Amino acid sequence: MLRPVSATSTGAMSSSDNKPAQTLADLGITQTDQVVSLFAEVRARFDSQASRPLDLPNWEILRQSWIGRKSGALTLITENWLNPASPDLKRSVGQELNKLKAHLEATLEERKLDIESLVDQGASIRERVDLSLPGVIRPIGSHHLIRQVFQEIEDIFFSIGFSVVEGPEIETPYYNFEALNIPEFHPVRDDMDTFYLELPKGAPTPLLLRTHTSPMQIRTMEKQKPPVRVIVPGKVYRRDNPDATHSFAFHQIEGLAVDTDITFCDFTGTIEYFVKQFFGPSVKTRFRPSYFPFTEPSVEFDVSCPFCGGTGTSAGGGTCSKCKGAAWIELFGAGMVDPAVYGFVNYDAKKVSGFAFGIGIDRLAMLKYGIDDIQVFFQNDVRFLRQFP
Repeated sequence: MLRPVSATSTGAMSSSDNKPAQTLADLGITQTDQVVSLFAEVRARFDSQASRPLDLPNWEILRQSWIGRKSGALTLITENWLNPASPDLKRSVGQELNKLKAHLEATLEERKLDIESLVDQGASIRERVDLSLPGVIRPIGSHHLIRQVFQEIEDIFFSIGFSVVEGPEIETPYYNFEALNIPEFHPVRDDMDTFYLELPKGAPTPLLLRTHTSPMQIRTMEKQKPPVRVIVPGKVYRRDNPDATHSFAFHQIEGLAVDTDITFCDFTGTIEYFVKQFFGPSVKTRFRPSYFPFTEPSVEFDVSCPFCGGTGTSAGGGTCSKCKGAAWIELFGAGMVDPAVYGFVNYDAKKVSGFAFGIGIDRLAMLKYGIDDIQVFFQNDVRFLRQFP
């Protein structure tokens, strides 16, 4: 799957599959020397991958990734960089593309010869190996349950046009609080009491471990004009005492959509689509008024209890232990972006609108898989991890 890259990474090529996700205009490239630098960066990425130890199957994967006709990097560079390039850049883009193609083909052929030579040497060695000896059984790993839930949520939002951005876990108070309409001494900061880093005297600004992934919403809007549709996965930190439902480190996915005509109906439709894709079409949803400094209006989003089917009673006739008989479970907070936030990123609040939401990944994993203690996510107990291959 072609996934747009983080705003803080290379920006020109997808970090997961070597493929250009933006046009030259999107990347702000207008000069010939910028084109040369861009292709030098692509060539360096290829050289790094081609220099790794490879066998023939992995060599073929590398070849398809870069020079495959349908979805190789060269094909997508032609479609995304060369074809839409302005007349004054097209010549230099074409020249650099031809140089890159020649380098890729020559390097791949050289690596193939090296691999085949090693295979021939290995065949002669295997003739002297006692094949009656028992083999070595190596355990096969898998993604952690939290990573699996991250992936599932990302796939849902990818399907409706969102992309993923990631950012630093160490932030400044400006991005973590002020730019999100949470000024100093705001009472909401008490709920987000966090860890500050001890810095040398005279440091220009304090630093802290982020309390949510929302700072990347501000950083994204600073660099990108509307339309914006991103989700921001990552680890966050707060000074919570560890227990069955709290941890000083946990995981979130923040979401942001900003455009010229986004309404509250777009917001509710997006959220309901996500929840029904994640928990199943039978769940019911509702919104309750709430308050967050960076959204107005703000809501809490609830879903009918997936354990009792929204009845509030267990299979034995007693009170459901998960929803405590309420039949509803609070999932996350959300709302329309407060116009005050746009002032920090030079957006015209009279022309744009949008919505934002923050989802606790650990909480969703616990609800979906019936886990009653958040601490098991951090204990690395193999007996627990093997339940979610």
